[in-house]
Amino acid sequence: MDYHTILSMPEYNFIRTNKHLGKHVILLGLSGSYSYGTNNENSDIDIRGITLNQKSDLIGMTMFEQYVDEYTDTTIYAFQKMIMLLLNCNPNAIELLGLNPEHYLYLNDIGKELVQNRNIFLSRKAVQSFGGYAAAQLRRLQNALARDSYPQSEKEQHILNSLKHAMYEFQSRYQKFENGSLKLYIDQSENKVLDKEIYLDVNLKHYPLRDYRNIWNEMNNIVKEYDKIGKRNKKKDNNHLNKHAMHLIRLFMMAVDILKKEEINTYRWKEQELLLKIRNGEFQNSDGTFCDEFYEILGAYEAELEDAAKNTSLPEKPDIDRVQEFVMQVNEKVIRNEI
Repeated sequence: MDYHTILSMPEYNFIRTNKHLGKHVILLGLSGSYSYGTNNENSDIDIRGITLNQKSDLIGMTMFEQYVDEYTDTTIYAFQKMIMLLLNCNPNAIELLGLNPEHYLYLNDIGKELVQNRNIFLSRKAVQSFGGYAAAQLRRLQNALARDSYPQSEKEQHILNSLKHAMYEFQSRYQKFENGSLKLYIDQSENKVLDKEIYLDVNLKHYPLRDYRNIWNEMNNIVKEYDKIGKRNKKKDNNHLNKHAMHLIRLFMMAVDILKKEEINTYRWKEQELLLKIRNGEFQNSDGTFCDEFYEILGAYEAELEDAAKNTSLPEKPDIDRVQEFVMQVNEKVIRNEI
């Protein structure tokens, strides 16, 4: 398949006509299964990219972070936002700098320079960022299996574990609340449909309403995932389970490469066979659970990541001075109308 013909399709005209895109775009590339080498006949084309902030964003009053076209599953990030994602070693951002050459649909000189200097963004932050994404994938996997396999009281405990994990992550994104001011626990349910149920005690004072709203929404979404059990499409759900399992292992593979080799290898050609076996359900039992061999593979990668984290030569933080120099150089050209 000639990927470069994709952009000439009419449905991608927005890339040429949108005021934030067009000549401001510096990089476009394949994302998702095609970029990992795990695509099949049902895989959709996903595109991710980067576009420069304009003068009005940098020294004016406008603010642009990203453009999303849901019809084509295309997301194009503003340069400033992408830099912040890269500094945090965000997996979805970092992988865009490690594509196979043929998977870049467009690269101008600035885009090429960004890709060539990808190592300045690498740091030990990959342990937390990739580990966090892997934990989220594992939680999705466990949550889905729990919905089908456990009695109601055990499912409730599983939901509680997921909620507590989410609450731990809230500390880095929202104003912290004192210990005991927000308490989750399981008790006998007064609902005739349920045996046991999660309860919430809240004792907050002078807490930002917007932060509380966002926390509540995230917890609500976790619970809602379990409530979909009666509406599930088994075949479709098993496909999703196997994709979660595959991405879980793939995240470990990428993290180990970053920490051990200081390389970003998005396309997993060496492990392609294994990843496709996972995606195709070869490690899934007839009841939807996963076989011992899968968990042995998972355990081996977890151990390898732990070892890589202990022995990596990467710095604690990315090379902020070099990143700053690069960003200033690019944005100065924008302000001077040299781009």
